[in-house]
Amino acid sequence: FYIVTNKNKTTLYIGVTNNVQRRLSEHYFNSQNSKTSFAGKYNCFNLIYYESFNTMEEAIKREKEVKKWNRKKKENLIISFNPEWLFLNKDIF
Repeated sequence: FYIVTNKNKTTLYIGVTNNVQRRLSEHYFNSQNSKTSFAGKYNCFNLIYYESFNTMEEAIKREKEVKKWNRKKKENLIISFNPEWLFLNKDIF
């Protein structure tokens, strides 16, 4: 499960994947070429948070949980992991 944002950190996109590198590449491609997806429309491809799980079921459960949270609670989660909201894409590649 992961959270990406746009360059101004105004929009959050929460997703789940079994391959973060591939998924970040897809988000970047969509932000440049396709404005039909949410992440593409809002240019969300900067990784700011992620968690790893043993099973996809656990990751999906966590994703659904966090998606229901309000913005402030999501921000607090991000800050607990990445206080400066640094873009972590380079750490993944």
